[in-house]
Amino acid sequence: MIDLATLAVFSGAVLLLLLSPGPNMAFVISHGVSYGWRGGVASSLGICVADLLLTALTASGVTALVASWPPAFDLIRYAGVIYLLWLVFKTLQKNTGLDMSQVRRVRLRHVFVQAMLNSLLNPKALLFFMVFLPQFVRPEAGSIAVQLWVLGGVLTLIAGVFHALLGIFGGAISRVFAGSSHSARLQKWGLATVLTLLAARLAFMSRPA
Repeated sequence: MIDLATLAVFSGAVLLLLLSPGPNMAFVISHGVSYGWRGGVASSLGICVADLLLTALTASGVTALVASWPPAFDLIRYAGVIYLLWLVFKTLQKNTGLDMSQVRRVRLRHVFVQAMLNSLLNPKALLFFMVFLPQFVRPEAGSIAVQLWVLGGVLTLIAGVFHALLGIFGGAISRVFAGSSHSARLQKWGLATVLTLLAARLAFMSRPA
């Protein structure tokens, strides 16, 4: 099994990476602001599921297989761009005159799925798992697949707590501006702007050398 020293170094590296601004951070905070703390937590849970799926793909060797096929990066990237632009379209269609508490209840399951797909359709996330996790695997410590699962589980746990706290923070910001129709419009356009920027980031992303 993986020794505690390796796990400690791995956990510290994961936390440092999470503290640098990224698409998941922007996604969680923006949805926390738009749908309250429940929306932020739903986003964090969606990212957790995506992390576990990417861990499974890494442990089974699928990520390495996909990464070895050059068109795969662009196919995943363009699918992500199309999906994010579709979310922008749906967000702008939302009627700000509706009761926001009702909208939040209805949308939580959609937020969960959106967060999961946003992570899975980011080709750099796939490459990250393929490159980052194996650095902490020691062949002499036992099954490589089991070690990858342990590392992926630790990463998912740390990232899940971190993103949930970000979502709660976003919800706190939302409560400050609650009850204002002007605020509802700002939330809608703010979310649409974040999603558009994420789509642009994916569109202009280049494959790592």
